[in-house]
Amino acid sequence: MEQKNKYKDKKNPNCSSNTNNVNLLRNKTFKKFIKSKWYPGIFQWPVLIVFSFIVYELLVGPSTAHDNFGTAGTWVLWWPILPIILFLLGRFWCAICPFGLINDLVQKFVGNNRPVPKFLRKYGIWIIDAMFIMITWSDHVWGIVESPRGSAVVLLIITAGVILSGAFFERRTWCRYLCFLGGVSSNYTRVGIMELRATPEKCAKCKVLACYKGGEKAAGCPMFEFPRAMETNAECNFCGNCVKNCPNDSIKVYPRVPTKELWFIRRPKLAESFLAIVIMGIVFVQNITMIAIWKDILNWLERATGTTSYYVTFTITFIIAMLIPIILLSTAGLIAKKFNGDSVKQNFTRFGYAIIPLDLSGHIAHNLFHLLAEGKSVIFTFMELFGINMSGSTAILGNETIRILQYILIIIGALGSIYTIHRIAKHTYGDKGSIKTSVVYTILIVFLAVVNLILFALPMEMRM
Repeated sequence: MEQKNKYKDKKNPNCSSNTNNVNLLRNKTFKKFIKSKWYPGIFQWPVLIVFSFIVYELLVGPSTAHDNFGTAGTWVLWWPILPIILFLLGRFWCAICPFGLINDLVQKFVGNNRPVPKFLRKYGIWIIDAMFIMITWSDHVWGIVESPRGSAVVLLIITAGVILSGAFFERRTWCRYLCFLGGVSSNYTRVGIMELRATPEKCAKCKVLACYKGGEKAAGCPMFEFPRAMETNAECNFCGNCVKNCPNDSIKVYPRVPTKELWFIRRPKLAESFLAIVIMGIVFVQNITMIAIWKDILNWLERATGTTSYYVTFTITFIIAMLIPIILLSTAGLIAKKFNGDSVKQNFTRFGYAIIPLDLSGHIAHNLFHLLAEGKSVIFTFMELFGINMSGSTAILGNETIRILQYILIIIGALGSIYTIHRIAKHTYGDKGSIKTSVVYTILIVFLAVVNLILFALPMEMRM
């Protein structure tokens, strides 16, 4: 749902007219590289080769996750560092993602380039939300992470979807409207420190529109973005096509203050806020299922439901874990309604974005355990490919050190969310109702942060 600010519309400070930022494209070497034919292919092809090898290893390698390089490379290395990449480099991963390259190759040889169906344009975000929830649920129910073959099946199903999408529809329809990872990436990128924008003064005189339509040097924007009108980096994958095509050197790439993009969202969408709050519930689930009391919770659920089916008991836990933050955000909206005059739905939609910094920190903190407590498994399983057997602890750092880092991340994420709440409220309501509204949502963030801290304080079990 798109919403308009009912208060006086202010100029969006997040637009590209800010000339105080350091434009990285002023560096001649960097600009030459981005405009060259080598970018982003120089990254894409090696990533595709590694991806292909990992899928092969998942299919024919050791059947136990502990011994399989494909599992270690995917879930111990790539998945934990992905949110860090999104924070530091925006959706750069999407520019070099093997699925994106597969999509481009399919379109080149057999693509029909049909327009994106209106249904996908309208409901694509909700489809992404549903897919993300389903993937997470299936992981726990069917043990995808612990099963190399299961991980391979998921990757091959996604590959099949990418191929079908590329064969029928234009540009990267899959990446923009169907990829569950793209949905998470778009949310996290808003918190990140990299931004791409066009220069309004230059674009106002441009009649070519090559940044969107494409030109001799490169195709149009694969993500259906129009740089001259961009107010968010949520869908920009830094592929460089607009930089190559722009005849006026209008495009700028520069670092920005973390969370800044969240402060001035002019058209907040319910589906994006819903995904943000659902991610918080999923982080709860990921943590709960890795601590000792999970067995006690399962035993209680089995007695309460009268069944020992893990499908039933986990599904109940999963639904409750997602409903709790949804109910809390809705309750906060009901209370804030008294101070700012917006409906519960409007408050939910607008301030759901403020959850994203805490989401990102919680996601990184959870995956930090896998990366630092199981990180050496990547080296061990890789060496085993050459017949070299290595043994010993897979930990890079001790559990206490990891826990301290997790606490720090949660505190930083909570502070980022609290400050984002303040900026959203100030920008939307001015002095009227902004302080009381901020207090309401700050209490919510503090509560969610405390829950995360408690869960991270409990000993976790490794999944590999």
